[in-house]
Amino acid sequence: MATQNVGTFSVAADGVDPNKVPKKTLYTGAKIPAIGLGTFGSDRFSGEDIAKAVVGAASVGYRHFDCASVYGNEHLIGPAFTEIMRGGVRRDDLWVTSKLWNDKHGEKDVGPSCEKSLKDLRLEYLNLYLVHWPFPNFHSPGCDVSSRSPDAKPYIHENFMKTWRQMEKLVERGLVRHIGTSNMTVPKLKLLLRDARIRPACNEMEQHPHFQQPELFKFAMASGIQPIGFCPIGSPTRPDRDKTQTDTVDIQDPVIVTIAKRLNVHPAVVCVKWAVQRGQIPIPFSVFRNEYLSNLQCTASAPLAAEEMKAIAGIDRNCRLIKGQVFLWKDGQTWEDLWDLDGRITPP
Repeated sequence: MATQNVGTFSVAADGVDPNKVPKKTLYTGAKIPAIGLGTFGSDRFSGEDIAKAVVGAASVGYRHFDCASVYGNEHLIGPAFTEIMRGGVRRDDLWVTSKLWNDKHGEKDVGPSCEKSLKDLRLEYLNLYLVHWPFPNFHSPGCDVSSRSPDAKPYIHENFMKTWRQMEKLVERGLVRHIGTSNMTVPKLKLLLRDARIRPACNEMEQHPHFQQPELFKFAMASGIQPIGFCPIGSPTRPDRDKTQTDTVDIQDPVIVTIAKRLNVHPAVVCVKWAVQRGQIPIPFSVFRNEYLSNLQCTASAPLAAEEMKAIAGIDRNCRLIKGQVFLWKDGQTWEDLWDLDGRITPP
């Protein structure tokens, strides 16, 4: 793809100085920007739209980008990164994450999958590479929520560790700087921490005011694992297949709305600001300049008051939006079986 299709990079006059964006320190000592731009466009935005948003976001000060092979757009985002670096942003100042998809958990598949992401993204290394889901259960993109793989399997720790050993080799080869997990649970992370040679640096997890996951959040922080929060504003543009009648809407919560009125911002901005201040790294997605700019601006402005943070802590409704039904492995299960709610890994 020609780079001119993603636009020409230049620093925006109304952007945020990247040096003023907060950073988190990983257990390795590496600094990661405390907000990133998500690049999962759901079913609603094209890869070209997202690639243009990456360039636009970098122009206003973003330096952290969350990608994944399954999003199907890394080959378009790669030219965007090339354009950004040609415009003067150093590679060392960018934080780029990608993820291993479920059909690539095999020991012979991990390395080639990472290499393809690097080729598509036009990078020599990734800052962070995550195992996207702990389940190796493949399903086609855009499938119905009732879809099930005939070869679906439960979480089997011995098999996961075979995948993890290959992830560790990517670090040893210099292809990735850090490795981590996504959509994990406390009991699964405990086993991984017990057996890993290279510990996970981050765990990507759903986190927004109506789904705060305090137990998992506290466990990760206490274990030196940085939480990265997806769906930080409640993901209003998530695929229709991920929506259910019991879902709540964070940006309509009276507590969020009241704070937004005080700050004269959109309620979504309050959700992002809360996330950064609480300690997770939100990765909100948007292709609209006013949205991704305001999300970034709020990280460099005055913090929420202590009583506002306490009020948001009180509106957790335990409302998981990305339930993962397509990863179930046998008949008669419900999505709760994926999340080890009783503190034990759900048996096969």
